[in-house]
Amino acid sequence: MVLRFLLLPITGPLMGVTWLGEKILEQASTEIDDKENLSKQLLALQLAFDMGEIPEEEFEIQEEALLLAILEAEKQERARTQE
Repeated sequence: MVLRFLLLPITGPLMGVTWLGEKILEQASTEIDDKENLSKQLLALQLAFDMGEIPEEEFEIQEEALLLAILEAEKQERARTQE
C-alpha cells in the first residue's frame, strides 16, 4: 500500500492515459457497430423486398431512412476525426 502511494506520481499518469485509451476505443467500437448494424438492416430490408415480403413503396421509405442514417453516421465520424 505504501509502495503504491509512493509510485503514484509515476503510475497515476499512466493509468490516466490507459483509461483515456480505453474510452476512445469504446467510442470507436460503438460507432463502428452502429454503422455495421445499419448496413445489416439495409441488407435485411433488401432481402425482404427481394423475397416479396414487403411492398416496393415500404421498401423505398425504409431504404431511404437507412441510407440517410448511414450517411449521418459517416458524417459524424468524419467530423470527429477532423477535431
